[in-house]
Amino acid sequence: MLRKTFFAALIGLALPTHAFELNNMSADEKEAFGKAVREYLLENPETIFEAVEVFRQREAEAEATADLNLVATNADAIFSDGFSYVGGNLEGDITIVEFMDYRCGYCKRVHAAVEELIRADGNIRFIVKEFPVLGEASEMASAFAVAVKQLHGDAAYKATYDTLLTFNGDINEKTLRRLATILGHDDQAILNQMNLESVMKEITETRRLAARLQINGTPTFVFDDELVRGAVDLKTMTSLVAAKRQD
Repeated sequence: MLRKTFFAALIGLALPTHAFELNNMSADEKEAFGKAVREYLLENPETIFEAVEVFRQREAEAEATADLNLVATNADAIFSDGFSYVGGNLEGDITIVEFMDYRCGYCKRVHAAVEELIRADGNIRFIVKEFPVLGEASEMASAFAVAVKQLHGDAAYKATYDTLLTFNGDINEKTLRRLATILGHDDQAILNQMNLESVMKEITETRRLAARLQINGTPTFVFDDELVRGAVDLKTMTSLVAAKRQD
């Protein structure tokens, strides 16, 4: 009987936790149970892998549900914080949010796929969250982009965002002055703006949001109500958008 109980619990993981209680067994019963377990596993070692796979699936489902709840709880800050860049189709039926760092190699690699998705689809609203996590140079780059947005608006910000994500050199004051000039801005005005509290406030608010969403790496995306952690290719993005439209 003990052997059958363990078998049912292991392959189905469906029995409630009170199906059997080791603490209520006598010493002899515990010994018999242990032997039954050992014999069964030796005879059917694949059962361990089956049980582990079921456990992993349940963990993944639990994490996905938790992420859905996190997005729902923080929806206002994610989708309408009042300061993050909003582009693409402002009336789009799908919203994609990207938490990114200009020095993140994966953010740079996925940039072209994001741009192609937005261009080809034509019905996606796109929000950028400045989330510098890779040190002082990353923070300088984000402050530069935010300063451009505050001084010159969304179109200038988008050009800056694209430039920084395709830039492979070192980020420092000299570099940023040169980039400002190339982009047609007064470099000193941009650097002055970078030092204002309003710039750091945006970055700080996004960091707080990321902490609430349990985001600690870039890129991280929100596809409508779903958190997608890590870089994904164009095919995966397209499939995610299609799935959201069917929900």
